[in-house]
Amino acid sequence: MRRASLDGHVMPYDDEREGVTVSLKPSATIRYTAMRLGIFVGCFFAVWGLVRLGWVPAGLGDANLAWVALLALVLSAPLSFVLLRSQRDEMSEQIAGRVAGAKEKLAANRSQEDAVDDAARVTS
Repeated sequence: MRRASLDGHVMPYDDEREGVTVSLKPSATIRYTAMRLGIFVGCFFAVWGLVRLGWVPAGLGDANLAWVALLALVLSAPLSFVLLRSQRDEMSEQIAGRVAGAKEKLAANRSQEDAVDDAARVTS
């Protein structure tokens, strides 16, 4: 995918200079977390409105804010579970890819260490 710069030149979205890839696509984990926080904030204000209208109990004494936050948390958890399924799957795929890459690097490092160790044993 390409984009045009201010001077009219076409530039790639992914910058691959010197073997470094910089993607402009936001992390799936950040996107999922932001969406989850948004659902919580929406539930918080909805519960706060219902408490102000008197449709939901206001809590005990000065614990009104804690009551609203707790109720919003209880409501937002199942909503997030249902509404953010695709984002959660995308995030898990991204994390699984990173773990697989880390395992490959670890295996490559182990094989290099084994080769160096074997070479040292042969020469001594």
